[in-house]
Amino acid sequence: MPTGPIIKEGFPLIGVMLFITIIAVYFGYYSIAIITFILALFFVNFFRNPKRNIPTDPDAILSPADGKVMEIEDVYEDLYLHRECKKVTIFLSVFDVHANRAPIEGKITYRHYTMGSFLPAFKEDVGFENERHTICIENDKTEVLVTQIAGLLARRIVSWTDLDSVLKRGQLYGMIKFGSCTEIYMDKNVEICIEKGQHITGGDTIIGRLRHE
Repeated sequence: MPTGPIIKEGFPLIGVMLFITIIAVYFGYYSIAIITFILALFFVNFFRNPKRNIPTDPDAILSPADGKVMEIEDVYEDLYLHRECKKVTIFLSVFDVHANRAPIEGKITYRHYTMGSFLPAFKEDVGFENERHTICIENDKTEVLVTQIAGLLARRIVSWTDLDSVLKRGQLYGMIKFGSCTEIYMDKNVEICIEKGQHITGGDTIIGRLRHE
């Protein structure tokens, strides 16, 4: 599980760019050195792992990703939960942090990986056609289903957890590389605390609250 300021999956790319930069400078190819150094900085920014102020409200459901809220819908989830749910779709640009965080504290009770296409992450059918990885996190109050969806550039979904792993609220559990989409399914009676078009922050923004009947 990543703990440092840079996610380890970024080290090879950053290292290669810096190595090429040094070689280019040594042989006097300064234009190449500038380009590769800028790319190294881009990868440092992309694979950054900023600290988050994780809310402690036990009824709060946190955003699983950084990005823009594309859709808030009432849908029937038929993969695992098999019931009416609130669904929030989050688009991650290449400038967002791409690590995913647990929306609630709980145990992973379901995992499913699906190979697929690599349509742009903002397309309507990406949740059905693209490569994706879904987990269900459950505790004694609720359960949420979170799907990481690969985009046009994101061709590798990374997971750092296994079935039956126990996650803390806001804990990192995976990432999607280079432009992607994340979906979260919650109980239909959850109070939604965000709006379509809003930019939200993984592990920090409260996207919903449990209602007590």
